[in-house]
Amino acid sequence: MVEFIVSIVVTALMLAVYHWYAAKTPIDKKMTWGEAMLTSTYVFAVFFWVYGVLPHYWLEWADKGLQWRPDRPFELGGLLRAQANGGWFPFTISYLHMRDIIAVIIYTIILGANIWYWSHWQGRAARAEAKVKATDEPSEFGRPLVREGAR
Repeated sequence: MVEFIVSIVVTALMLAVYHWYAAKTPIDKKMTWGEAMLTSTYVFAVFFWVYGVLPHYWLEWADKGLQWRPDRPFELGGLLRAQANGGWFPFTISYLHMRDIIAVIIYTIILGANIWYWSHWQGRAARAEAKVKATDEPSEFGRPLVREGAR
C-alpha cells in the first residue's frame, strides 16, 4: 500500500513540474536542442512512471496486500452474488476481476490525462491571446478593465 501511495505522490510531483514549467515558459520561446532532449527524456520518464510503475504497484498491492485472488468471489454485500451461489447476478465476479477492472480504470484516467496535457500545452497561445483580449476590451460602461500602465 505504501508503494502505491508513494507512486501517486511521485506522479503528482512529476505533473507539478509540468505546471511550473508551463507557467514560467514564454509562449514564443524556441527550444534549443539540449532543452528538447532534456524535455523528451523527462516526458519519457513520466510515461514510464504513469503507464508502468503506477499500475504495477496497484496490481502488486491488490495481489499481496489486499489478497484479491480468483478464488474469492466479489459479492458486494450480497448485491452481486452470482446465480450459481444463490444470487440474482448472471455471472461470477472474483476479486481478481475487480483488480483488473480497477487497473483498466487507472489506465483510462492516465490516457485521458495524457490527452488533456498535450492539449493544454498546445493551447497555451490561444489562452494567452484570449486573456489579453479580455483585458483590452472595455467594460459594459465603456471604461477599460485594466488601468493604463498597470501591465
